[in-house]
Amino acid sequence: MSRTKVTSKFQLTIPKDIREQVDLRPGEVVEVQVDDEGVIIIKRFRRVKDPLNVLIGRTASTRHVGIEELEEKAETR
Repeated sequence: MSRTKVTSKFQLTIPKDIREQVDLRPGEVVEVQVDDEGVIIIKRFRRVKDPLNVLIGRTASTRHVGIEELEEKAETR
């Protein structure tokens, strides 16, 4: 088990052996949670080779959205 210290700015370094074990890279996003017993859990988001395909899909949508509809939806948010 690796240990690390919380800095005065409440930052911590993920130990090298853990970073290497999970192939963590600079710039990756992690999620920090706490369970009912006060245990801190750090989860990483899975990496995606082509995030744009995940967001919009592999095939183009056949639905046309007019500019008026986009503006209306933006105003209601």
